[in-house]
Amino acid sequence: MPDYPSAVLFDMDGTLVDTEHLWVETATELATELGLTLGDADLPEILGQAVEHTAAHFYRISHQARTEAELATQLNDSFTAKVAAEIVPRPGALDLLRELRAAAVPAALVSASPRQVVDLVLDSLGREWFALTLAAEDTEVTKPDPAPYLAAAHRLGFEPARCVAVEDTPTGVASAHAAGCAVLAVPSSVPIAPAERITLLESLTQADLAFLSTLTAPATA
Repeated sequence: MPDYPSAVLFDMDGTLVDTEHLWVETATELATELGLTLGDADLPEILGQAVEHTAAHFYRISHQARTEAELATQLNDSFTAKVAAEIVPRPGALDLLRELRAAAVPAALVSASPRQVVDLVLDSLGREWFALTLAAEDTEVTKPDPAPYLAAAHRLGFEPARCVAVEDTPTGVASAHAAGCAVLAVPSSVPIAPAERITLLESLTQADLAFLSTLTAPATA
């Protein structure tokens, strides 16, 4: 039997579905409303981050009367509306999910987005692809902390080193790498540096199960 990964753990926004630009659009609109101009220094506070993290960043730099919770609510509502209107799978995503299902390799969705956004995507993409889904609310802390990927591997009953995480942002890569997963990075908006157990591809169309099988640690007897 081929030495497949025990599981493949997918990020959602920008990895499986083309929603990263919608999140950036949402953040940019709120920044403009707050009288801010976003630059490269702001991207680490936006890309791959939970709504609450980006809201806290805007609260710190805007000096507005609105609370962090109010900013988070506006970000969440705006992003949810955009996702509901436009959910497009990333190239190669569904083909890879089909191959995993045919080989009985479990797939999990590990997202820093709120559950209501995750559920919208699942309704469109198909819940049947995933043995497990985790949203921002499902762990005490989210990416870049390793908690989401550790939780996914634990709930599936596998060692993180035997799992491949598929990510598109430095924040997500940091989370998966710290959890001990092999990481396949397909950058969507900003560059990601290759490192030990971090492999880069330009598109998921270049990835198949045979390729993913080369990334994980060998199974122990």
